[in-house]
Amino acid sequence: MKKITIAIDGFSSTGKSTIAKQLANALEYIYVDTGAMYRAVTLFALRKGYIDEENFSINDLIANLDQITLQFKYNEQVGFAEMYLNGENVEKEIRTLNVSNYVSKVAAVPEVRYQLVKQQQKMGADKGIVMDGRDIGTVVFPDAELKLFMTASPEKRAIRRYKELIDKGDDVKYEDVLRNVQNRDYIDSHREDSPLRQAEDAIAFDNSDMGLKEQFDRIMNLAKRTIEA
Repeated sequence: MKKITIAIDGFSSTGKSTIAKQLANALEYIYVDTGAMYRAVTLFALRKGYIDEENFSINDLIANLDQITLQFKYNEQVGFAEMYLNGENVEKEIRTLNVSNYVSKVAAVPEVRYQLVKQQQKMGADKGIVMDGRDIGTVVFPDAELKLFMTASPEKRAIRRYKELIDKGDDVKYEDVLRNVQNRDYIDSHREDSPLRQAEDAIAFDNSDMGLKEQFDRIMNLAKRTIEA
């Protein structure tokens, strides 16, 4: 059976990672969470003091990009690969609202995107990969055989993200999560380098009122048809 590249783009908190992991497991493909890569770079910038509520020292971040080593290491207990920053497992820390508040700004830096896109393209050189992010179908893999663009209303996405953070024990307010979702939508869609947009040949998928099983079944059918075509 031939292997394909599956590119999943879309707005934040649309469940891109969830469906990407499910597809990768079902097809026995490699899964790459590009959002985790940008989050890890953001965590590095936060720890170094390059970014905060008032300032963003872009030049300092760019000058120290060579100090960042990113790795995905598979964890059998959780069933997916976790993000490591310079040898440290940062999977939990990169999912906090604090990192979410800054990741879109860091991801908008052309030098950051250039470095990470090179790594992502290398990961998917042999196909058999499911990758999710903001520019996978438009920049990273413009020739991907299957492209999906995930969307849902900001309110629905904020509710999902809020519940996810609460379940992890984070002390957050829904209003703050909604504001974060809306801010990230604007920044992601209006950045100069690789803005979030639907590829012309991508399939739009609105899951505002869709359960996980229905979503997986429909997308899995699309994947099977594409593989068999």
